[in-house]
Amino acid sequence: QVQLVESGGGLVQAGGSLRLSCAASERTFRRYAMGWFRQAPGKERDFVAAIGWSGGSTYYADSVKGRFTISRDNAKNTVFLQMNSLKPEDTAVYVCAASMGAIAVVRDDYDYWGQGTQVTVSS
Repeated sequence: QVQLVESGGGLVQAGGSLRLSCAASERTFRRYAMGWFRQAPGKERDFVAAIGWSGGSTYYADSVKGRFTISRDNAKNTVFLQMNSLKPEDTAVYVCAASMGAIAVVRDDYDYWGQGTQVTVSS
C-alpha cells in the first residue's frame, strides 16, 4: 500500500517554471522506481520522466528533454519534477507513479499512482 500525493501545480506563463513534488506514504519509498506522467482532457496518460530507485538513472520524453529534470530525495520520501521553459502544450494533469520494478516508461509497468496536480501554461 503506497499513497502518492502531488503538489506544486498551478498557472504559469509560457517560459516560466514550476517544481512539482510527490510525497509517498511508504517508508520503503527508496525501493521504488518513480515516474511522472501527464494527461490532457480526452487524451491518454503520456510518459514524461522517470528515475531509478537510487537516483542514478533517469529518462525523459523527447518533448521535455532539456527543460524538465526529475530528482528524488529518498530520506524525505519525495520525488520532484523541475519544469523550466514551460510551453502551452505542457498543460495537463501531472501524475506521479511508483514501480516495484526497474525504471520504466510504460504505464502498465507502474504499480501505484497519485491523484494528479494541474499545470496550466498560458501563452
